[in-house]
Amino acid sequence: MTSITEAGPAVTAGPAAPSKKRANGTGRKWLEIGLFAGPALVLFLSLVLLPVALAAVFSFFNWNGLTPLERLIGLDNYVRALTDPVFLKAIGNNFTIIIASLLIQGPLAIAIALLLNRRLRGRTFIRAAIFVPYVLAEVIAGLSWKLLLSPRGGVNALLEAVGLGDLAQPWLANPDIALAVMFGILTWKYLGFAILLMLAGLQGVPEELSEAAAIDGASWWQIQWHITIPLLGPTIRIWAFLSIIGSLQLFDMVWVTTKGGPVGATNTMAVYMIQYGVGQPGFGSAVAVILFLISLVIALLYQRFAMRRDLAGAVTGRGR
Repeated sequence: MTSITEAGPAVTAGPAAPSKKRANGTGRKWLEIGLFAGPALVLFLSLVLLPVALAAVFSFFNWNGLTPLERLIGLDNYVRALTDPVFLKAIGNNFTIIIASLLIQGPLAIAIALLLNRRLRGRTFIRAAIFVPYVLAEVIAGLSWKLLLSPRGGVNALLEAVGLGDLAQPWLANPDIALAVMFGILTWKYLGFAILLMLAGLQGVPEELSEAAAIDGASWWQIQWHITIPLLGPTIRIWAFLSIIGSLQLFDMVWVTTKGGPVGATNTMAVYMIQYGVGQPGFGSAVAVILFLISLVIALLYQRFAMRRDLAGAVTGRGR
């Protein structure tokens, strides 16, 4: 009896060791998560979420940035922005650039990427030359085009030199063509990034499929249309998302080149926010919130409908 009694506690105490080990492992896991993710989380909260929250608060006040927040005006700043024809035109300009980017930049980038993916002489140099505009600073690129497109700039001088002086005009001062000219500058600036993405996506397309289709008698264009481009779908959708968000938040190139002129022809929501928000932080915050909400809604809708097939195979808590 004595031996059995003495052995009893040893038997009952056995399961406690694995439980304690699991608790220590869980604590260590959360400690590692805190050490590695903590700094990034602090920066995200302080530099992203906190400014958004403060902008939302400021937008309900008639505030000049210096006096205390005392003049609560509710939604007046939002009503003022959404009933201002200048701001509504800026929204239209943003969406015009989005549509033009998807319909022109996208197909052009795909076509150039397909050509550069073939064995061509000087392919490396062409790739580098196309990508150079993207790595230029926006200020440098914008000022360069502003000088080139001025009435006495290089573009008009070149047209006169080749006998096409009748086409010379103040390209950025004509309200009828200023937005189209600005879109041309944006295409020159950002097309290289789109081509780079497409070339990266083409590296994931198996060559065996193209070879098998060629053996079956398919032409090069048929192979690209029915095999390569469909398999390039995820890359195209990612680029389209980046292009949409970038077009909504467009500011630097427009500000340096035209500052939204002439007469608001190239204005965007971000440029409007700076123009009318300086000295009126309450109103500028309302415009910023509107821009944020438009971007958020479009991003959520795009993720829900356009990128659903790409996210279906992602590792999520539901799938485990």
